[in-house]
Amino acid sequence: MSLRLNSIAPDFTADTTKGTIRFHEWIGEGWAMLFSHPKDFTPVCTTELGYMARIEQEFIKRNCKIIGLSVDPVESHLIWEKDIEETQGAAVNYPMIGDPTLAIAKLYEMLPEEEAGTSEGRTAATNQTVRSVFVVGPDKRIKLQLTYPMTTGRNFNEILRVLDSMQLTAAHKVATPVNWQNGEDVIIVPAVSDAEAKEKYPDGWKTVKPYLRIVAQPATSNN
Repeated sequence: MSLRLNSIAPDFTADTTKGTIRFHEWIGEGWAMLFSHPKDFTPVCTTELGYMARIEQEFIKRNCKIIGLSVDPVESHLIWEKDIEETQGAAVNYPMIGDPTLAIAKLYEMLPEEEAGTSEGRTAATNQTVRSVFVVGPDKRIKLQLTYPMTTGRNFNEILRVLDSMQLTAAHKVATPVNWQNGEDVIIVPAVSDAEAKEKYPDGWKTVKPYLRIVAQPATSNN
């Protein structure tokens, strides 16, 4: 079955740079972001993992663990980490999964199922679908999935923005409008009646159209 939003994130056991993990157990009761890269010792990936090292605390603030993956073995990751720290100015403290049998890449549909063999001899070009992002909620369901082209580094600030939106909308009956940033006004979802909205938002809201009601962002804590 294809992975879709709200699908249960496939569980797996894997070797990482921080030891062996069972994915669902590792996630625990919070959120998690699994992001993959095509190949160790490649330029775009080096900048991405370095940036993630710099902003890891932003994810931690949101009760969201981060974990990387490529089809390279863990031993390769550990050597590459030194290059990342040297060139990007930040040490990688989050785990990176080694997937030399391609098992997890296939499980998450990053590579075609019929793809045979192991990571040996593979290049960034032959791993070109493996630049993916999966955000998993506390219920172990996929809340966000993105796949980027080989030549385009990801915007992890955008993923933080979406994480803020998902955590807010999971706690309140609201949605976030285009280009929303944390702290800005939100939209009361159509399923909430005006009577229910009056109880929840006694200070009122702005009605643009009956289906478009704007209200100040409610306070929430990370899940």
